[in-house]
Parts: sequence; structure tokens; C-alpha cells
Amino acid sequence: MNEKLKELRKKAMALPLSPGVYIMKNKNRDIIYIGKAKALKNRVSQYFGSQNNHPEKVRRMVENVADFEYIITDSEFEALILECSLIKQHTPKYNILLKDDKGYSYVRVTNEEWRRISYVLQKGDDDATYIGPYKSSYYVKNSVEQAQKIFMLPTCNRRFPEDFKKGRPCLNFHIKQCCAPCTGKVKLSEYNEAVDEALDFLKGSDAKSIKKLTDKMIGASENLDFERAAKIRDQINSIKKMRDKQKVVNTTVEEQDVIAFASNKKKGSFEVFRFANGRLFDRENFIVDDPGDENTAREEFLLRYYTLRNDIPKYIVLDKEVESKEILEQWLSEKRQKRAYITVPQKGEQKHLIDMCLQNAFEALGQLEGIVGKQYAVLEGLKDILGLKEIPYYIESYDISNTQGSENVAGMVVFENAKPKKSAYKKFKIKSVAGQDDYHSMAEVLTRRFLEYKKAKENNESADSGFAKLPDLILLDGGKGQVSAVKEVLSDLGIDVPLFGMVKDERHRTRAIVSAQGEIAIRPNQSVFSFVTSIQDEVHRFAIGYHRQSRKKSMTQLTLNSIEGIGEVRAKALLKHFRTLDNIKKASLKELENAPKMTHDSAYAVYRHFHSNISEE
Repeated sequence: MNEKLKELRKKAMALPLSPGVYIMKNKNRDIIYIGKAKALKNRVSQYFGSQNNHPEKVRRMVENVADFEYIITDSEFEALILECSLIKQHTPKYNILLKDDKGYSYVRVTNEEWRRISYVLQKGDDDATYIGPYKSSYYVKNSVEQAQKIFMLPTCNRRFPEDFKKGRPCLNFHIKQCCAPCTGKVKLSEYNEAVDEALDFLKGSDAKSIKKLTDKMIGASENLDFERAAKIRDQINSIKKMRDKQKVVNTTVEEQDVIAFASNKKKGSFEVFRFANGRLFDRENFIVDDPGDENTAREEFLLRYYTLRNDIPKYIVLDKEVESKEILEQWLSEKRQKRAYITVPQKGEQKHLIDMCLQNAFEALGQLEGIVGKQYAVLEGLKDILGLKEIPYYIESYDISNTQGSENVAGMVVFENAKPKKSAYKKFKIKSVAGQDDYHSMAEVLTRRFLEYKKAKENNESADSGFAKLPDLILLDGGKGQVSAVKEVLSDLGIDVPLFGMVKDERHRTRAIVSAQGEIAIRPNQSVFSFVTSIQDEVHRFAIGYHRQSRKKSMTQLTLNSIEGIGEVRAKALLKHFRTLDNIKKASLKELENAPKMTHDSAYAVYRHFHSNISEE
């Protein structure tokens, strides 16, 4: 521990065991972090102890702390109120800060002959008509997009009638999502009638729109205008389909916010679903840099988010528990002036909403990294099942392959972001183990792998090269014996990486994950089970493929060794030069003579071996 940390820890140990707020400052006296504590001494002293157990964000913050101040309060609740006020006032660098960008949204209708509908975040200084304001930009955007599709209104930048017949209609016309005024075949009266119907749909309810359109459809049928009736029927069906889709995110709880959090080592993603009258009316996503500890991040987010919001719902549904639940509920209830509740559902409708919200949080995070949200979700599931501290983005898996102890080899496969990374696959030829001994063979392979890691670290090699990257998780194709053998290796080398085995049933199908303590069932989580199965299948395929390749090469070498004048050195040189036995068979005498390690006599012996029907001449 350096002198600065010792000094700060000494000061922290002198703090009282009282609730309060602590204020971290850098050498320029700028406030860089504000936190609350139930007991100031216990909380603040943790920062200046061993740095090994701190998340990266906390370590970086502590490195920049030159001094700290504190304010004692009468209760933890008062500390929370003061913390919120100070963070809002000073916006410290290492606190989670959210930008309050929730303005009002409008439906914009252009004032021209061929009117256009769009959604905007603010009124423009023009002669267009604006419908609103609406609090939810999500609601306005979705509603306008649905209206454009249902009533087949154009969304392109073409101007009418200037651009009539200047090009072919776009894809939307062919998938029946645009009436294509650009063709010049649509009557202005029919087009504006569709615009009016879309505006009625946006201003009113689904039921009113359906009733109005149904009356029009019946009228068209009675007038024998069956083409128009069919068109209106399609619009009614589109509205019903849209309503059916919305039922997926309906809830029996009238008023609530559903919040889920996904994170990797660099960024965190908070997804918020907002419900009123049992229907989703808004959704928001917030990306934060380096969120640190998940529990702390959730608590900080709730404080920041509802500091910016005046409309607090009765229920706030979270994906995981927060430490200061009672204090937060008290704070939210005071803001709401009615009782507010924080819940963490385990099953049923609410759990389904949380899962959907979490999927969207992962999806938003995945878009930043080029990863599909489902891949993040399966890694999060694996993390929870195995009890890992971090999501295992980089996984290494190992398998041994041999035939009754001969041609003993191993394969290493890598899965990064839940996808195979074939450029990082490695092959090992077992050197120190004779015969069939999977335990010691696995121990040898992992010893060699992490000695290479240590060598790469000493040479300051890039983490993307060779063995220089430390995995987040190791999965062995094997049971408790393999895990125990490798655990000893990792301990001796000082490598701290989570280690588990993958065991199969009597039909050679993945059954469970095994640790040194016992088996962990993964079948109940179908996505995690499928993912682990794919890893086990891939590492087995890779290892057995290398074993067959080695065995074939060995048999080929034995074939060459049977030729007079061809020993082990020449056999290896021939295989290296021609790559396959078939190429050696097809080679001319001159090509054999020119190969490394070959003489005229040895080349002639090889040529004669594969061309026994030629004459001595």
C-alpha cells in the first residue's frame, strides 16, 4: 500500500460509525465522487484498503482521490436525500449521471396538397400542423410508423406532384406498405382520405378507428365497390394485428415501471419500460460508462432516474434486488406523496416483463459491440448459474484425444462473445505423458498454456496475440478428476480463472457442469444448456480432428519409413515439402530429387516404391 492510501485509510478509520455522506476530491479540490453510508467509518475505509477486490471503476477513482470530506446526518434516509441533492449540484465524474432529455413530441402534418405525416421532437417555425404535445417520444414514433404502414402512406423524400413517374416505386409499395403516389396513378382525393383516416387513428383509439373503417367497408360493399371494401378490410386487419402485438406488453398492473440492467466490463445498459393503464406507453434506454459493481449501479440509477422524474409510479419492478430497498422506497414514496413499492418478481407475468426488458437492455448493449442481445443474455445466464463475478465474454475449452494412449493430443477452442473465435484455437501434442492418462495430459496442456501467458506478459505482448489474453472462464471436457488436476496447476501458477468441467450422459450428450464441489444442473435454462453443449461439441470435434490428422500423418510416415533409404528425418522432410502422401505418389523423379534432404538414390527408391510397374531403365 502506498503512502497516500495509508494516510487516507488512517483518516477514514477515524470517522464515526454514523450515517452520512462522503465527498471524494482530487488534487485540484474538484469533487469526483459523492456517496452515502449507513456507517461512514466502515464504508469509506473500504476504499483505501486492498485494491484487489475493487471493480476497475473504483480503483481508478481511488487513484485520483487526494482527500475526502464528510457530512454526518441523523439517518440513512437523510443521507440519501443529501446525496441526491449534492450529486445534482456537482455532477461528479465517477457517479452515474443521466441526461434529462425527455422533451415533448409532436405529430407533424405538412400543409401542402399531398400532405405528409411524421413525428418530431419540437415544433418548427413553419406552417405545418402539430398535434400534441405528447410526453412519450416512443409512443409518438411507434404510432406514426404504424399509421404510415396501415394506411399505406409514403415515408420517402420524394415530392409530389413534382416527382411523379420519375422512378420506380420503392420496396414499400411491393410489400403493401405504401400506395406509391410516385407512380402518378393515385387520386389526390383518395390519398388525402387515407391521411385523414391515419390522423383519426392517431387522435383516437383503436376501437373507434375500427368501427369507423367497418362502417366505410360496409358502405363500399353495398355500393358494389368491392375493391375499396377489400382495401378497407386490410386496414382493419392491420390495426387488429398491431393491437395483438401490443398485448404482449400489456400487464394487469395499472401503473408501474419495469427496469433491467445489463453490463459488460466497459459499459452498462439500463432499460426502462413504463406502463400506464396496463399498457406500455414509453420506453427508455441509458448507456453508462464503466458502471462498476452491479448492486451499486442499480441503486445509483434509481436515484438519478427518479430525481429527473416527477411522475413516480406505484410499483417499480427490478431484475435484481438492491441493498437499500427500504430507504429507496421511503424516498420514492415521499416524492410520489403516496406509497411506492420496489419488487423483484421470480415468476409469472411480471417475471416475463422483466425478461423482455432485460433482453432489450442486452440488445442495446450489443449494438455498441456488434453482438446480438441473445448472446449477452446467454452469457449473463451462464454467469448466474455458475456464480461468477463477471460475465464470461472470453471462454477457453479443452479436450484430450487419443487411441488407447497413442497419438495423445489436445485441442483448445475459444468462444468470444458467445461465438467461436477460430483464429484463437490451439493444438497441443502431449509430450510428458505416456499412455492413456487424461488427468495428467490435461494438467500438462494447461501448464504449457499459462506458462506461455506469463511469458507473453513479461514481453508486454498485446492481449490479442497468442496466449497473452487471460480467459474469463475455462471449461474442460471432463469431470471432477480433470477439474481437480487443472485446479492444482492454476493454483501453483497463481492464475485466478473460474474453472469447470462439462460431463456427458451415457449417450454422450451434455448432462451438467461440474466443479470441484459437485455437479451444477444446467438443463432448466435451455439457452445456457444449448450454449454449453455447443462448446463441448466444438472442442470435441476440434480435438478428435487433430488426433485423426496426427494419426494419419503418423501412418503416412510409417509408410515412407518402410522404403529403403528413407528414415525419420527424410520422411518428415518429404511430408513437410509435399504435404500429403498422394502428392508424393504423383511427384516426378526430378521433383523428388529436388526435395529437401533427398539424394538421387533416395528419390529413385521412393519413385520405384510408388511406380513398381516401371522398368529398371
